[in-house]
Amino acid sequence: MSAYGDLEKRLRAVLDDLDDLAFEQLREAVADGATSRPASERELTKARRSVEKAASILGRLAAGE
Repeated sequence: MSAYGDLEKRLRAVLDDLDDLAFEQLREAVADGATSRPASERELTKARRSVEKAASILGRLAAGE
């Protein structure tokens, strides 16, 4: 596997972790009776989108090798 492919794989694992954290934030908010998304979950979603973009770029780079 290329260096790009290795980094992409690692970022995909981070995406799973971010999904888990965001889901946990939502679950806790619902349990606490919140009626809107917590700010922390919105920030995690932003971070996830950025990591997803980076993983996609690395995937394209790996495919071009």
